[in-house]
Amino acid sequence: MPLPKISEARELSDDKLSEEILAVKRKLFQLRLQKATRQLEKPHQFKHARHRLAQLLTVEEERKRAASESAKAEK
Repeated sequence: MPLPKISEARELSDDKLSEEILAVKRKLFQLRLQKATRQLEKPHQFKHARHRLAQLLTVEEERKRAASESAKAEK
């Protein structure tokens, strides 16, 4: 299973981006719970989930910076 592409994250709307961030955080929590109870079957899912979360947070931060810069440019 290949790692997700950041271009997919950039195509999401702001609302979808926030929802996706929450979903990935929930998934990481579930994976940690499975690991603690020794029910985790696919440990590579940690890497994929952390990678996806980093991508989503990066896109969110890029959008925040762009919005603040455009607000400064308007003044």
